[in-house]
Amino acid sequence: MATPTLEKAESPAEVSPYITVTFRVRRFNPEVSAEATWQDFQVEIDPKERVLDGLHKIKWDLDGSLTFRRSCAHGICGSDAMRINGKNRLACKTLIKDINPEKPITVEPIKGLTVLKDLVVDMEPFFQAYRDVMPFLITKGNEPTRERLQSAEDRERFDDTTKCILCAACTSSCPVFWNDGQYFGPAAIVNAHRFIFDSRDEAGEQRLEILNDKDGVWRCRTTFNCTDACPRGIEVTKAIQEVKRALITRRF
Repeated sequence: MATPTLEKAESPAEVSPYITVTFRVRRFNPEVSAEATWQDFQVEIDPKERVLDGLHKIKWDLDGSLTFRRSCAHGICGSDAMRINGKNRLACKTLIKDINPEKPITVEPIKGLTVLKDLVVDMEPFFQAYRDVMPFLITKGNEPTRERLQSAEDRERFDDTTKCILCAACTSSCPVFWNDGQYFGPAAIVNAHRFIFDSRDEAGEQRLEILNDKDGVWRCRTTFNCTDACPRGIEVTKAIQEVKRALITRRF
């Protein structure tokens, strides 16, 4: 008796995962015009890919002059922060499918910093504010002969603010910073917080005095834009309030 065999079912036609997405990019080239313009690009892309992937396709296949920053492409370096559909995000962490690809995806530089070209802004004022708060451990006395030990409880006190990747998403989402670039901004305060509340550090008072300035921590209006914009989930507004409280009580 012949052994029965199963006929191989016909496989359905493969459906391409790719869709056509419109990227609406704000372009600026000071060598061509003093005015910025919008340019649309049609990109075939898998919606599970990221906005950064779409920008790469534009730069590599459609217009090599498109200029933007990126490095690690994994949400660690913070270099590809930009405004995507009106919100500060990291292009490498923003999936196409999560921002309604049926409508044009708008991409523009972060606000409050001078645009150099296309999506690239001058980050020097941002980093100067960061340097001004002395974002490094300061101690007195002789160099220790062993690692400076710290309890888990003391480390937890400033754990949240160690997550900052200096992407400027928080600072460039702040209305105060938009209107007054002299304001230190949330990122600088977050990095000051990280050392002010470090039990091993001995320059907390000095950092507090730096931030107790007309352009310092008191300029914060508690709009929570910074907390919403942080790609690392740092409770930025909470950290700013803790620095304010430390200035009042001198307890940190």
